[in-house]
Amino acid sequence: MSDKIDFKKTLDTYRAPRGRFRIVDVPDMRYLMIDGQGDPNTAPAFTTAVEALYPVAYTLKFASKVDLGRDYVVPPLEGLWWADDMEAFTAARDKSLWSWTLLLMVPDWITRAMFTTAIERAGAKNPSGRLDDVRLATLSEGRSVQTLHVGSFDDEADVLAQLHHEFIPSQGFQLVGQHHEIYLSDFRRVAPDRQRTILRQPVTTGDAASG
Repeated sequence: MSDKIDFKKTLDTYRAPRGRFRIVDVPDMRYLMIDGQGDPNTAPAFTTAVEALYPVAYTLKFASKVDLGRDYVVPPLEGLWWADDMEAFTAARDKSLWSWTLLLMVPDWITRAMFTTAIERAGAKNPSGRLDDVRLATLSEGRSVQTLHVGSFDDEADVLAQLHHEFIPSQGFQLVGQHHEIYLSDFRRVAPDRQRTILRQPVTTGDAASG
């Protein structure tokens, strides 16, 4: 049996500097995904979404270990975030206007059949919840800019404003896709001022955007 893989240590896209921005080329990656809307601190849909993702992720992990001899650490929770007016993330911080997709990355050797079986097994143990809303899909982001934020989620606004309005335009880029966060810390257990979060924004060149 192979050693357990920790993708946080092996994938370059899980690396980001603190205090500066890094341009990265993100390969297509496969995720368990589930959608929702509203303030993540108060919307029940956010909690039920998290509770739906993890049983499927761990069922897949154990199936990979037992059936394929390939063990891995379940990667950190991630989220795509957007709003009709992106100022809801920077100036206004009106979380009730936020839409989101929560993500858990799965290795490329996980098959569609394994995913379907994992949903069935997780549902047999806990038939309630949002398991039927979990999907397996590929996310294509490509050229992106990211940085490591240490601190409360509510302290991200200044970093995002600098990213969106200063760094990205200075490099000749334009924003595309959704704001992406990777939660290297478990926000259920780590104090807000110590939370480590990768902030990522996919970008394109002006020519590509106009074409």
